[in-house]
Amino acid sequence: MSEAKQNASDARRLVVVSNRLGNIRDMSQAGGLAVGVADALAQRGGLWLGASDEYYDSAAGDEPLIRVERLGKIEMAALALPREEYSLYYNGYANSTLWPLFHYRLDLVKHQREFLQAYRQINARFAKALAGLLSGNNDLIWIHDYHLIPLAAELRRLGVGNRIGFFLHISFPPPDLFVATPDHEELIDDLLQYDVVGLQTETDLANFRRSVETTNSISFDIKGATEAKGRAVLSRSFPIGIDVDSFARMANDAAEDVQIDSMRRQILGLKQIIGVDRLDYSKGLPGRMQAFARLLERHPEHERAATYLQIASPTREEVSAYAEIRSQLEATAGSINGKYADLAWTPIRYIHRAVPRSRLAGLLRASQVGLVAPLRDGMNLVAKEYIAAQDPGDPGVLVLSRFAGAAEELAESLIVNPYAVDEVADAIAKALKMPLEERTARHGALLKRISRNDAAEWRRSFLATLAGEG
Repeated sequence: MSEAKQNASDARRLVVVSNRLGNIRDMSQAGGLAVGVADALAQRGGLWLGASDEYYDSAAGDEPLIRVERLGKIEMAALALPREEYSLYYNGYANSTLWPLFHYRLDLVKHQREFLQAYRQINARFAKALAGLLSGNNDLIWIHDYHLIPLAAELRRLGVGNRIGFFLHISFPPPDLFVATPDHEELIDDLLQYDVVGLQTETDLANFRRSVETTNSISFDIKGATEAKGRAVLSRSFPIGIDVDSFARMANDAAEDVQIDSMRRQILGLKQIIGVDRLDYSKGLPGRMQAFARLLERHPEHERAATYLQIASPTREEVSAYAEIRSQLEATAGSINGKYADLAWTPIRYIHRAVPRSRLAGLLRASQVGLVAPLRDGMNLVAKEYIAAQDPGDPGVLVLSRFAGAAEELAESLIVNPYAVDEVADAIAKALKMPLEERTARHGALLKRISRNDAAEWRRSFLATLAGEG
């Protein structure tokens, strides 16, 4: 892109919409969406609209209740919503219908009419609020994630003609699974109201395009373009990245207690395997613990020589499936520790609370194996954070699920099938024994790739495409 075009693109106000606003004053516990969006807005300024943590209990008229706060170049617009309606939208349709569907778990999908009704009502409320905040047709609108799929369609109904892009942060299912939801045709119609639809991986992109073709008999050309009801639609993959240098600095400046724990393990000759995840059934956490137990059975030389640290931060605890996975995980950890632990060694350390990113970075650096083995994941930025955190002179080894989106990029990690417990156990054993020369070669290739495809490149490429310049 020419410098003139880049400057013209940057001059257009960026308007971001997500289910929740990020806390840009303190990004220490923020996920990939919040960090990526906050950096884009901090760089060029703009507006960020998301749901407020304040609710009202009944309909208070049709006018949106919005609180706008300016922080530097960023306007933060918090939209208050009806409490019960928001719960049906968020805990209901978004996370009891779409989340399991998009993670290939049809057995957990719940279809209730009131879920879908609330989902569309909340999206209509977002659209009405956003329409009143736009400064004109030149604003670039960037909508994020599965909570807000119908938002472009709602905006079009209100006469909004701006360029609107959508980025899905989770995986997209193949058409034979996608059609399991009764409203799949409406969801595809909603997605075709965007100018740009971005997905994490080539697999997700192919699934989306095949679903469009299955439901609407519309095909995309070799450049990912199609026309739907007179609208040009572009679909591409934009793998999300991280700020590699920033995360590496955090890892290098590890907290004192992390450094002390690392030194203690070095003295005892203990190697650490680490997993960092939200407590979610898509992450396959009980299976990882079972794989660690199989490591001790199949490779007994690692008994009292390795420990597994699993950090599982709370999420969506109002949804029954999440309470069930927590109980299962705690029972699995207790059973394995009960069988193997002694006074000097605890095989599994399990932490069920949020841990600041700065502390996580130090823990990742201090771990000889990063175990990232979800059953299905859109990308999984922990895999990239583990690579960025490592000491290039003595790096650890990433063991990565083939069903994480990151596996498309990170071929030099040890790729495993998370459903095959023995395979994961053997990969961990290989990682623990891998010679320095091989570890540094693998890590060097991985670090080079995540540095090239970082968060800044993700933002630049998506926004350039949305502006019609990429």
